[in-house]
Amino acid sequence: MTTPYHPPVKYSVRIDGHRTSISLEPVFWNLLREAAARRGMAVNTLVASIDAERIRSATPPGLAGAIRVWLATNELVSRYEMGGEIAPAAQENGLADRA
Repeated sequence: MTTPYHPPVKYSVRIDGHRTSISLEPVFWNLLREAAARRGMAVNTLVASIDAERIRSATPPGLAGAIRVWLATNELVSRYEMGGEIAPAAQENGLADRA
C-alpha cells in the first residue's frame, strides 16, 4: 500500500494569465485533477474558480489551503452524499485503511 503521507509537491498553474506555484500533497493533486476532469475543465480553470471564491471570503486563506478546503467541502462531501462514492477515491489515494 502506498502511504498518503508525502511532502507537498509544487506545481505551476496559470490564474487569469498569471503564473503562480502551488504546493499540495499528492493526494490533493489527485483529487483536484479528478474534480476538474469530472467538470470537463482544465485544472487551471478550476484553480482560478477556487481562487476567485476564496478572494471573496471575509478572511481569505492562502490558495493551497483554499484548495484543500474546497476539495473537502465540495468534492469529498458531494461524493459521499451521492451514494458513498468517496471510497474509490480513498482507496486510490491510500486512505481506505484509515477508517
